Amino acid sequence: MTSALSKVLLFLLTCLATYMWIGYTITELTGGEKIATGKVEITPEGGETIFWGKGRCYTCHSLGGEGSAVRCPNLGQFGDRFELPIGARAVERAKERSEETGRQYTGLDYLVESLAKPDAYIVEGYKNEMAIVYAPPISLSLDEIKAVLIYLQSQGGDMDMAAIENPSEVTKEYFDRILAATAAGGGDPGNGEVVFEDYCVECHRIAGNGGEVGPDLSNISVKGQRFISDSVTAPTGLISEGFETWDVIQHDGRRISGIKKQDDSDGVAIMRETGELISIARSDIKEVVADESKSLMPDDLTEALTIKDFQDVQAFLMMQKQESSEE
Repeated sequence: MTSALSKVLLFLLTCLATYMWIGYTITELTGGEKIATGKVEITPEGGETIFWGKGRCYTCHSLGGEGSAVRCPNLGQFGDRFELPIGARAVERAKERSEETGRQYTGLDYLVESLAKPDAYIVEGYKNEMAIVYAPPISLSLDEIKAVLIYLQSQGGDMDMAAIENPSEVTKEYFDRILAATAAGGGDPGNGEVVFEDYCVECHRIAGNGGEVGPDLSNISVKGQRFISDSVTAPTGLISEGFETWDVIQHDGRRISGIKKQDDSDGVAIMRETGELISIARSDIKEVVADESKSLMPDDLTEALTIKDFQDVQAFLMMQKQESSEE
């Protein structure tokens, strides 16, 4: 009986040891998660935790001889192709970026732009397939991204905590983009801007660009993400003052509907949903009535958008924080 029990225990211990060895080997070969995630501090150690953990950076990038991913550039010093680790490489790339744009870039600016807008830099020989790390399913917070930035700077470069806490103009723009995305529940403001130009700009304007059929959205973020979402999904329930729909009924029975832009002794000017401005002489008007049952904004817009596009355009609108606005 004792001999049989000993054999069972020995078998179980052998299985456990084999399982642990296989798990360790797979982790080493694939560059898998090396550090368990938890509350991350904005330090190189915190960034390392994110890089090899929640951020899933290791699924695309290797770091020198660590990891085996090859889908995206190696971020360490590796062969003739990558003579400098990413911290030092970022400084050199920033110089090139400054010359290209005429705008002063630092190594941190380069790293931030690479993370926040992956298509800004496509290394020759690689595809544009880096994930938006502050959007689902990864959904890194701004602090987590800051930790990763410090970790990347530590790879052959000078860590600059002061620049993280007091960012340059370039870095602040992208930090704002990330905050807007997280406030909107995740999303890519860059693609959101494209969606806005495709679906919204004919009626709404931002910073002086766009139509005047709907409210100016230059400062829309102050309304909050919930207001933005509801304005798209149920526009009739959230009509801004001055953008109500009016019906001008003429003596001959014709009815013209739109936003009332002028109403005086000479007549009424109505802006149609197309942006066309129509003036009706006072003598031709039978009555002018408000139509509270509808908004000129289509109530089926979300049917034309994918879930991702809807999320992205909300993230873009959450970035709009200019001082002056008609909204």
